[in-house]
Amino acid sequence: MKTFYSISALSFLFMFFVCSTVRSQEKTVAVPQSPFTIDLWGKGLPNSNGMEAQGYDDATYNFKPCITVYLPKATRPTKAVIVCPGGGYANLAMNHEGHEWAPFFNNLGIAVVVLKYRMPNGNHEVPFSDACEAVRLTKAHAGEWNIHLDCIGIMGSSAGGHLASTVATHAPKELRPAFQILFYPVITMNERETHTGSRINLLGENPTKEMEKLYSNELQVDASTPRAFIALSDDDSGVKPVNSVKYYMALQQQGIPSALYIYPSGGHGWGIRESFKYHIEMLTELRSWLATF
Repeated sequence: MKTFYSISALSFLFMFFVCSTVRSQEKTVAVPQSPFTIDLWGKGLPNSNGMEAQGYDDATYNFKPCITVYLPKATRPTKAVIVCPGGGYANLAMNHEGHEWAPFFNNLGIAVVVLKYRMPNGNHEVPFSDACEAVRLTKAHAGEWNIHLDCIGIMGSSAGGHLASTVATHAPKELRPAFQILFYPVITMNERETHTGSRINLLGENPTKEMEKLYSNELQVDASTPRAFIALSDDDSGVKPVNSVKYYMALQQQGIPSALYIYPSGGHGWGIRESFKYHIEMLTELRSWLATF
């Protein structure tokens, strides 16, 4: 009997050591030093905007599609937000609508994935495919990056808000984000209320009524569209406030939790700049909203 207990104890210690070693190995997955950048299409592009032969060059707005990942110091799986800068589908405001948001979210324990997407240049599918691939890559690396698989959202400003809301309303179920954050977003593609430059750059000079409807995201909201935070200025002459209001109303009609903040002034394109008069209020309201789920 004594021998039996001795062997059992040794066996237990051996198994404990083996299991602990395996768990230790599982936890020590090599993660690059944050921030780090990953190309979106390592195995080749799924479509073309006709600019690849020129060679990628940010100065000519020929952007190489990639994501830059900023991970917070977190001890448990956290939310993540994929950030789509604006620029009218012609350029990208990568700083104040992109990378400069990372400290705010990281300080809340939220991972940030800044997307550099290709301009459509005649192919409306190009930005959408890049944004969907950013979601897919983030989901694929969720365990490695300590991200909660069901808490990956998307954010966009201006035309980037159109792209983010397109992913929120058009992406397949497995790539649908958990939430959306939209700043002064382009939403509709109807000629009277859209941002003309974004419409032309995405859909061309004379899009069909079907294409106009497809990319008018206030018409594409359904019960599977994620919750939303929307913020803009009342005096925005670049992208008319009706874009955000119509989207908010469409979300409400579907019973989707949403928050809409319209500040008295500020115009268009403020991003995270401190020069925006309501900068502190906006960040406070966003922080409070993020804590509700």
